[in-house]
Amino acid sequence: MYFFEKHGLDEKQTFNYSVLENISFPLHFHRAYEIILVESGEMSIKIEEMQYTLRAHEAVFIFPNQLHELVTVTHSVCKLLIFSPEMVGQFYSSYKRSIPINNQFTILFDVNETHLDTVFAQKSLLYNCCDALIKQTSFEGITLSPQRKIIQNILLYVDTHYANECTLKTAAQTLQYDYAYLSKLFYQYTQLTFTDYLNRYRITQATYYLENTELTIKEIAHSCGYNNLRTFNRNFRQYKASSPSHYRKNL
Repeated sequence: MYFFEKHGLDEKQTFNYSVLENISFPLHFHRAYEIILVESGEMSIKIEEMQYTLRAHEAVFIFPNQLHELVTVTHSVCKLLIFSPEMVGQFYSSYKRSIPINNQFTILFDVNETHLDTVFAQKSLLYNCCDALIKQTSFEGITLSPQRKIIQNILLYVDTHYANECTLKTAAQTLQYDYAYLSKLFYQYTQLTFTDYLNRYRITQATYYLENTELTIKEIAHSCGYNNLRTFNRNFRQYKASSPSHYRKNL
């Protein structure tokens, strides 16, 4: 996932701060904590089975391995904090087997990159966020069903194979599950077919390359798993209401 760091088990004290505009990202999960603070506009954020609508100065606190999806409703600017559990070790030790009943919370203090130039300042901010969450919600124990684990494995498969041949059939063969069962289960969790999810994921990756690299559109299409440029252009227009060239031109 392009700006969601791949947080490994051996990782220590990783902290990322970003200000992002009009962000949307398909269903995913990662080992890190994630805080999303909307500065302006409106975002729809799904965390597990809960749907949140965030407006200016509203935030969510996403725990490790919680499935979540981000959608900008019209226009949005948000501050994104992604950090490893080691950054808030005492909080993680106390709540690593729990998740918030309500992920939405209010941040009543300033979140500004200019004040985050040391690890001590970063930890101070993060512990203040943890304290605010604890005071504003309660927690419940984690329950991970076998079906939920299968969904995680499918999402990891897409993340690993989206640039190459990637179908539900190959995923089923790799994960050793029945194709029809995976198809039904995936739709139940995401309300998307596997193909629709894969295309959304690939186009999300493509927008990052358009915004942050000098790769040609043909190179981007190939990097995102499209061998046919016409198919890439059609799918990009379907999900972004714009051609790739027009999207890049208007950055």
